Amino acid sequence: MDNLTHSLIGAALGQAGLKRKTGLAMPALIIAANIPDIDGLCMLLGDMQHLSLRRGITHGPIAMAVLPLVLAGVLSWFDRWQTQRGTRPDARLPVNFRWLLALCYLGTFTHPLFDWFNSYGIRLLEPFSDQWFYGDTLFIIDPWIWAMLGAGVWLSRRREKAETAKWQRPALAAVAGLILYTSANMVISSVARTVAASDAPYAEINVTSPVPAAFWRRQILWRSGDTYGFMSCAWAQCQRYPIEPLLTNMKDPRIALWAKGNRQAESFLFWSRMPVAELHDDRIVLRDQRFMSMPGRSGFVVTLRPPAP
Repeated sequence: MDNLTHSLIGAALGQAGLKRKTGLAMPALIIAANIPDIDGLCMLLGDMQHLSLRRGITHGPIAMAVLPLVLAGVLSWFDRWQTQRGTRPDARLPVNFRWLLALCYLGTFTHPLFDWFNSYGIRLLEPFSDQWFYGDTLFIIDPWIWAMLGAGVWLSRRREKAETAKWQRPALAAVAGLILYTSANMVISSVARTVAASDAPYAEINVTSPVPAAFWRRQILWRSGDTYGFMSCAWAQCQRYPIEPLLTNMKDPRIALWAKGNRQAESFLFWSRMPVAELHDDRIVLRDQRFMSMPGRSGFVVTLRPPAP
């Protein structure tokens, strides 16, 4: 998910009452909910190479064990440093390291969970396995989640400042709403996938891609052998397009030959869940079916050319 969503999840957990467990609880939850995305620095590599590095080792089991411990240590040191300088806020609660560590783990664990929910993919077992996992449940940016969590955090903070009893309730309701919303989307995806699989040509692969903002809709990306196509689903009603299947062209022997030693192409093929090749005499254009019709994703394209003689 996007970093605003991750931040709001951490903030909602804090406003639900966890912020009162220890000093620096809110920074711990919000930073922890984003910390696996330190792999975003690999985007400095540019082009396609970052695709093979993102959502990998910093989202895997070793990172899940180490990153919260490091963050809790840094925050605890920061609290002591401010105390020594005389700049520690008087209103801050005493830091309980056990609670601080527990909240760092909680916030960090929410990150791969919600990254798994979309169709972009995550390597949950890296570095022990480079297998990609996909939840196909939520779009990577969901304004309904923004609204739900944002309202819960805002109302809770407003009640807290007004010293209203049980100020945590709006945030608790937002967290409960997020769980129900995500569960409902899992059901919607499952129903759409079942409907799509029951229609000829009985695809071997059905990827359920949520539609931005329209959470009740799904775009089904299907594959059968060397052919592919799309289906648009609203609730349990699905419509196939185009009528005639398209060729993936991924069996063309030139792809493996021309991609060998090409870091951009090798990274793309490692990351791509549903590669499609557009064949020309002097080049081959590789795309990922998941992002072919999505504005702003034109960068997910690699052009292969014959190796120099």
